[in-house]
Amino acid sequence: MKKRILIPLVIFLFFSLEFTSAQINREQYLKLESVLSDNGFFGGHLTGFMLYDLDSQRVLFEKNSHLRFTPASTTKLFTLFSSVAILNDSTQTLRYTRSGDTLKIWGTGDPSWKYLDLYQPDFKGFFQSAKVVQFSDANLKSSAFGSGWQWDDYLYYFSAERSSLPIYGNLLKAEQSRNPPVVSPSYFQKSIQSSTRDIKDLERDFHTNTFYFNPKKYRAREDFIPFITSPEIFIQLAALETGTTWIYRPDSLPKNHQLWRAAPLFPILKEMMLESDNFLAEQLMYMVSDRIFEEIDIERAIEFVLKTYLSDLPDQPIWVDGSGLSRYNLFTPRAMVALFEKIYRILPDKQLYEILPTGGVSGTIKSNYQAKQPYIFAKTGTMSNNHSLVGLIKTNKGKTYCFAFMNSNYPHKASEIRREMEKVFLIIRDNF
Repeated sequence: MKKRILIPLVIFLFFSLEFTSAQINREQYLKLESVLSDNGFFGGHLTGFMLYDLDSQRVLFEKNSHLRFTPASTTKLFTLFSSVAILNDSTQTLRYTRSGDTLKIWGTGDPSWKYLDLYQPDFKGFFQSAKVVQFSDANLKSSAFGSGWQWDDYLYYFSAERSSLPIYGNLLKAEQSRNPPVVSPSYFQKSIQSSTRDIKDLERDFHTNTFYFNPKKYRAREDFIPFITSPEIFIQLAALETGTTWIYRPDSLPKNHQLWRAAPLFPILKEMMLESDNFLAEQLMYMVSDRIFEEIDIERAIEFVLKTYLSDLPDQPIWVDGSGLSRYNLFTPRAMVALFEKIYRILPDKQLYEILPTGGVSGTIKSNYQAKQPYIFAKTGTMSNNHSLVGLIKTNKGKTYCFAFMNSNYPHKASEIRREMEKVFLIIRDNF
């Protein structure tokens, strides 16, 4: 029996010298082994799992922790770490120079302007002193969409376009209970067209900012729809918002310029994590790139973070965007655990627990893992046929463990995956 218990741990150590396996008793091991067995539910698809003791820095249990999975929104943990490590406590909102009565600006990726209930820098006051605001996006090297994003997500709020200085989150809002639709910003009201197509909500044309609704079937729900961004559209929206003349001229960012840091970082991180906000995640990585290089290039920023702050991860991640929308991202469970441990060490407990979704209480797991005493604090990641959860579990014995639970290529509904995962978590909570 001893040999039977130790063999999987020896195999795991062959793949990673970063972790040292801990002793767990026979009963604990067999309970986890049975529920995660290839002969059970988790044997029907690719499953990876690791349970890690943060105090002893030892692995308690693992299954396929060396294999790579599609992480979906657990990618945001990489964005969270990068933001905390590089941006510190605030955004850099604009880079700018003044030339007479002209204010020349370059966006840095700050997503705050008129988006959700985020803290609002005084944009109107900042621009008020200028007769003309000259906007440039010459520092922007990344595209509006990330590599590996699904093209047909363009209709949905979670796939808003990225830009160097977004406004309204690059989303059009359709008001509730209004037929025909009333939208904001009002700039797009003239672009609303009726249609006989079999559609129940407001939909945008794929190639243009023309929006269609069917008057006979329109449900008049509150909705958010991405609009196509461009410098020309942005300066028109910005001019209407500020009452100042704006022009677009793609001049290069000069070496001698000033920086306006105007928004606190933590509320943006909290919103990204609790609501799994893709737009905020992408814009955060824009700001990370701007802070490092004074230009916006997500690919370059990711390479920098991987080669510096994350060079010691046990497995090299394939990491391509900030949100996890990309199908190209691939991470191993043990790399996720190693990353989360870094976050755990650098963020104060109060902040960490405030930004982590809490089972039965908040964020994307508010309806899952419900218990009288919350015990799961973790980031979710879900896209079709892929579901992961990475974070902390608290046991009845007062222990706090880190875990990464990743599932790919399953034929079930995500709700069924979560139910089976909960069985694993309850065993850990009640027996470890």
